[in-house]
Amino acid sequence: TKDLVITKGVRTTFGTRLFADNVPTEDAPMVERMRAAGAIQLGKTNTPMMGWIGATHNLLFGVTRNPWNLDRTPGGSSGGASAAVAAGLGPLAIGTDGGGSIRIPSSLAGIYGIKPTFGLIPVYPFSAAWGLSHIGPMTRTVADAALMMNACAGPDARDPLSLPGPRADYVKALAGGVKGLRVAWTADLGFAKAVDPEVKAVCERAARRFRELGCRVEAIEPKWPSPHGAWRTMFIGGIAARLGAALRDRRDDIDPGLVALADETASWSPTHYVQAWFDRLAWEEHPRRLFERYDLLLTPTIACPPFKVGLDAPASIADTPTGIYDWIPFTYPFNLTGHPGASVPCGFTRDRLPIGLQILGRRFEDATVLRASAAFERLAPWTQERPAGI
Repeated sequence: TKDLVITKGVRTTFGTRLFADNVPTEDAPMVERMRAAGAIQLGKTNTPMMGWIGATHNLLFGVTRNPWNLDRTPGGSSGGASAAVAAGLGPLAIGTDGGGSIRIPSSLAGIYGIKPTFGLIPVYPFSAAWGLSHIGPMTRTVADAALMMNACAGPDARDPLSLPGPRADYVKALAGGVKGLRVAWTADLGFAKAVDPEVKAVCERAARRFRELGCRVEAIEPKWPSPHGAWRTMFIGGIAARLGAALRDRRDDIDPGLVALADETASWSPTHYVQAWFDRLAWEEHPRRLFERYDLLLTPTIACPPFKVGLDAPASIADTPTGIYDWIPFTYPFNLTGHPGASVPCGFTRDRLPIGLQILGRRFEDATVLRASAAFERLAPWTQERPAGI
């Protein structure tokens, strides 16, 4: 269980010295439901402080390494989970995702991960990324993720944003094919600053293979504006608010990179934050229109392969300088919109570093995303691939 997710009687630190001795008195809903379904918790998995970056290291527990190459990051913020599953420590893991934190590490560690439709699996207590944060499965196989979804989907009174209604049978949904589905592929969404050429080539080949499954695949070039400003304001603003007085009184216990970002919020007005919500709602029109025409959208999960362990982000991609979140342009937009999205292993770089393909579907059509994931897994199986020595 990721260390951002509370576990009754088991220390939950949120990856920070600020909560080094925190022992919750209750389970998060997903943990509660996994236990009820017979799952055995093996331990807590590492995360960056409050999940602030897409790599996994913190001042409390240090770095988490990628089993495929110990000099590289397994991603984040669910990087401890992705490393554990990739290394074979367990078949199932719980991840959270406020900007890509299930999909990013799944891609970088060569496993499967799905961010469900927002609210499908309840989130409690509220995270710093409230309104953006999802919780969901990280697994070796699509079938295992569907099994977790069956056990964990459904409303909970503690999360007022959790979705009501009957639960689907996600395991049963895997049996169907995807013949006839309309599939869009884009390598940049219209605003990615840079994409590694190997990542682009491997993902494009994988996208074309959906034609072998009977899908109608079309390459598109959307001219969407970047929603980065809205997401960044909401994401960093939430973390800064959660830090509160600690940002002033315990700065040495906060990751330096996070301090720098959180300090920016001191000059923000309430109007600035509310405008981000308006911009979020306006941007949702772009994927909404796309999904009127297509059943699925395929993109690279992230813009680069695993980078050096200990870094907060890559300094550049394809010789283009990149900022702290420029390498995840394909994931955070769909935290703003709540669409279900999965990362499926689709190949490797020349250095045998994993690459993931992102499969996105309409809201509430998680079964379609899982079914497409399972069909691709049958076409291009990945579970036989293992890191060296495992």
